[in-house]
Amino acid sequence: MSTAFALPAAILMTISACGDDASDGAAGATAPVTVAGVTIVKDAALHAALPGEIREAGVVRVATDVPYAPFEMFVTEGKPELTGLDYDLGQALGAKLGVKFAFAPQKFDGIVPAIQAGKFDAAMSAMTDNKERQAVVDFVDYSVSGSGIMVVKGNPEKISTLDDLCGKKAAVQAATNQLDLLKEHQTKCKAAGKAEIDIQTFPKDSDAQLALRSDKVAAQVQTKPAAGWTAKTADSGNAFEVVDDPAAAGGYGASPNGIAVSKRLPQLGDAIQKALQALIDDGTVTKIFDKYGVASIAVKEATKNAAVD
Repeated sequence: MSTAFALPAAILMTISACGDDASDGAAGATAPVTVAGVTIVKDAALHAALPGEIREAGVVRVATDVPYAPFEMFVTEGKPELTGLDYDLGQALGAKLGVKFAFAPQKFDGIVPAIQAGKFDAAMSAMTDNKERQAVVDFVDYSVSGSGIMVVKGNPEKISTLDDLCGKKAAVQAATNQLDLLKEHQTKCKAAGKAEIDIQTFPKDSDAQLALRSDKVAAQVQTKPAAGWTAKTADSGNAFEVVDDPAAAGGYGASPNGIAVSKRLPQLGDAIQKALQALIDDGTVTKIFDKYGVASIAVKEATKNAAVD
């Protein structure tokens, strides 16, 4: 297992600042960083709690699979600079810990093996925390997300829960968990004496979105983060809105998402957990998540290895 900390070119390309919300640079390990309008400064005690090799290098090597909006995105297509929820949160955590979170692209199915091989110290890539992955990496959980309902702005059909889709047309991408969710809900519609959901499947999520925009369906069901980001950005936020069911704040069938951390660096996981909690407590996490339209999926308490089955 490699312990060398020479940075490959792919990582070096992502160290420069991205837009107005992340102030990086060579001094980024100790200089304050501004993310989502919040200026974050180094916490000396948290910095001291890092593993010695991380403190010495001044860098946490972070794997990420780009793009996956709103978590991982390129600032400009074809150029290496990154943005997105995970990137912003990583810059905030790095500033709090007094080190650089240096992101480098990695195919999703290769992320965990790359951490095991010592190529990366951690990963931030909207990764679901589950027991299988916990066997080889540790997780610091920062969000809980599942499926969400998106409607046109103003919610003319007054949809507030999945039950309100009974008897209505709902768009969904084929072969997804969201399609399974709607199929499973049909029994609840019947039990309530209502008509079944008229499920309209589409080959791509963008096709389902077009059906909603064209008033061919009453709602679209997709991952809640994707729904939140679309509602935030489409027509400058004037086209759609997300239904927030109080009984499923993070979405239906929600599961924890976490920062994967190498098991050879338990101190790093502990320090990240404490830094994340500090950013939750001072409101920074809420502002970062709200920037991407997904404040409802942020956790209130930073936990480790939250998945239980």
